[in-house]
Amino acid sequence: MIKRVAVKDRRFVLQNGAGSDAVHRDPVYSYAVTELIDDSGVKGSGFAFTLGAGNDLVCKAAAFYAEQLKGLDIEEVMADFGSWFYRFSNEQQFRWLGPHKGVVHLALASVTNACYDLWARKRGVPLWKLLTDLSPGQLVNTLDLSYMEDELTKEEALAIIGDEQKTMEDRLPVLSKGYPGYDTSIGWFNYTDDKVKENCKKAVDNGFTAMKLKVGSSNPERDVRRAHIVREVAGCNVKVMLDANQKWNLPEALKICNALKDMEPYWIEEPTHPDDLYAHKTLADAIRPVKLALGEHVPNRVLFKNFLQAKCAGFMQVDAVRVGGVSEFITVSLLCKKYGIPVVPHVGDMGQLHQHLVLFNHIKLGHEALFLEHIPHLKQYFVEPVQIEKGVYITPQEPGSSCDLIE
Repeated sequence: MIKRVAVKDRRFVLQNGAGSDAVHRDPVYSYAVTELIDDSGVKGSGFAFTLGAGNDLVCKAAAFYAEQLKGLDIEEVMADFGSWFYRFSNEQQFRWLGPHKGVVHLALASVTNACYDLWARKRGVPLWKLLTDLSPGQLVNTLDLSYMEDELTKEEALAIIGDEQKTMEDRLPVLSKGYPGYDTSIGWFNYTDDKVKENCKKAVDNGFTAMKLKVGSSNPERDVRRAHIVREVAGCNVKVMLDANQKWNLPEALKICNALKDMEPYWIEEPTHPDDLYAHKTLADAIRPVKLALGEHVPNRVLFKNFLQAKCAGFMQVDAVRVGGVSEFITVSLLCKKYGIPVVPHVGDMGQLHQHLVLFNHIKLGHEALFLEHIPHLKQYFVEPVQIEKGVYITPQEPGSSCDLIE
């Protein structure tokens, strides 16, 4: 049973403009870490991601949730984790601080992810294998489908998983072949044009077939110039994504996205305020066939449901360290499967947890293993850092979710 809990505030200062975008110019990559230690000494680690300030608030809220798990057996908790998720996310006083968003929901992500990590470590398997080996019923029991009833009932979720499970073995080769990463570190906002050009060359030489540039400059001509630099260096066969990090209002987004069309972006990410459903719908209709990617700052399954209903997203970037952890990630992934929208997780965990979830999405739910963002700035702080060779993610084999930080 869970004997002890610990919550830790871990912060990592970046250097030389790394991590910068049009809105977040001076980030401090930070994790609100929850550790659950059982009476046999096995530890489960989970976290939520922030940019520094307020990370301590997330830690305090995570401690509130984690303390309620002391004395419980992780197998019993996970056998009906959907009920625990509902209980925690709707706790009457904490709910007022959300609901289902902000500090309290980030805290729930930290604790939820620690539960899944402990579960996998107790069973001695990587998280991707634990999730893919669950029966449809066992998997659905880990989910909270409340407020989903108009789009995803329990019966529908079971049917989707059951249908995809029939062809699961056909998708197992991904475990040995891997799947592509895409390089975000080529074009942080504060980098010079020459630095962007140099990084693009390195990424191509290292085998990356997709990369992303930060846009959202006060002078749109800078964005257009830099986007064409990346396209010229990368070539026409490399996927190039553009990320505005919510910088533009709708009139600005309409103008600049159309100006960027001729360099053929694979997607344009977070073009405007992440809560503005109507703006995304208007923009998506105006710039077709260029597609929008969103989800990095979408905090819960209800809003993802709304964006899917509006048919304005070409790619969903649900992040298991922003929504309520692995449980809510899976719920959103099931919704996306129903709508036929690819899931390309935002890598707020720097790829550690999400490498497992890409494999789960592909093998168990039949999503395409399109690619996963790669940001290397925190690799040295993890006990089992992600491994990429020639631009391809290598399947993790260690028990758990790969989220244990070096002390």
